[in-house]
Amino acid sequence: MKTITVNLNAVKPFISDAALREWNDKALKAVDVLTQKTGKGNDFLGWHNLPSSITADELARIEKVAGQLSKDAEIVVIIGIGGSYLGAKAVIDALSHSFDNLMPRQHPLVLFAGHNIGEDYLSELLDVIQHKSTACVVISKSGTTTEPAIAFRIVRKHIEEKYGKAEARKRIAAVTDGKHGALRTLAVQEGYETFAIPDDVGGRFSVFTPAGLLPVAIAGFDVAALIKGAAEMERQTVERKSENIAVQYAAVRNALYATGKKIEVMANYHPKLHYVIEWWKQLFGESEGKEHKGIFPAGVDFTADLHSMGQYLQEGERLLFETVLSVVAPQRRLTIPKDAQNLDQLNFIAGKRINECNKMAELGTILAHVDGQTPNIQINIPCLNETNIGALLYFFEKACGISAYLLGVNPFDQPGVEAYKKNMFALLNKPGFEKQGEALRKRI
Repeated sequence: MKTITVNLNAVKPFISDAALREWNDKALKAVDVLTQKTGKGNDFLGWHNLPSSITADELARIEKVAGQLSKDAEIVVIIGIGGSYLGAKAVIDALSHSFDNLMPRQHPLVLFAGHNIGEDYLSELLDVIQHKSTACVVISKSGTTTEPAIAFRIVRKHIEEKYGKAEARKRIAAVTDGKHGALRTLAVQEGYETFAIPDDVGGRFSVFTPAGLLPVAIAGFDVAALIKGAAEMERQTVERKSENIAVQYAAVRNALYATGKKIEVMANYHPKLHYVIEWWKQLFGESEGKEHKGIFPAGVDFTADLHSMGQYLQEGERLLFETVLSVVAPQRRLTIPKDAQNLDQLNFIAGKRINECNKMAELGTILAHVDGQTPNIQINIPCLNETNIGALLYFFEKACGISAYLLGVNPFDQPGVEAYKKNMFALLNKPGFEKQGEALRKRI
């Protein structure tokens, strides 16, 4: 089948062949560390063989519960933060009609909450679901993470008051720890349909668990095809050879980092990929940004951001390299009409497909940025469908594990994330944080 490819031609002027070979050899050793489970955080490698290990029965249950939640619901609210929502959001946006909320519907509208603490956002969510039939999926290993816990309290209260406790049980599902935690306890008490996130899979690697698959199924997409693409990429990237595209991507980005390129700008020329980049930013930022190391992941949407960030990318400080997500074939066909007056002077492209213009913008930008001393990596996606998106996301997961081991950090922990939480708890007067709160208030 056609699959994801990586084009490194626009990187070669910036890295010697000898340096590329050296980093490629290091990346192959990092593959060994992953497959042999000898590296830091090796107790969180459950994602590594997840696509190939998911059974037909597990997928059938996900589809069944998705159907139950969707049966009478116009809206399903997915509650989660970080990896507990970004993977699902990335897949759904990549596969949905760009104006999905305005189109005739065969499946519920999927909305997201719990990824912020916005009072206006949550109030306005209540405005929306007040007059719509609503169901909910709450995703949290612990059930005590502040942002989703707040959102779940609010949405659960609304559903229980609107439908009664008995009906609410049918409209709420939980994706949480298999045995422990506040959400697991509540789900058992209330009788919610419940799915487990494996103990050895961290949040940002959880898109191929029910945390990602259940929302995608609710939105009406083929989770079996998503898993098929991921499983094929798992097979391709397990191979210990230089042609392994996860090895190539991890090696090149670290080779560039060694030359002083500290920022990776992920660009797309297809608006539906915006949240794929948001997911990628969390995956790499949280996995690599440790011990004062790591490439900073940033994202841009082209061609729109060429009219804002393009100037810096072309002529700003040369601390960055660019990775372009390139969709080879669009799903639709549209040509540019001819205009008799030609006041905009665009008749020279009349009759051409929109995609041809988009591709020439992409290629022209890559050439311009390379001339401006910005190395470019191109990741080619045949088209946007479930199989290719599954392959793309697994490719990034595998490359992230390899890349973080090249840096010498643990790809699977996030100790720095706890710092803001402790300060927030202290400032909110959480029991046990009184002294820390007093000390923090003196600094404000």
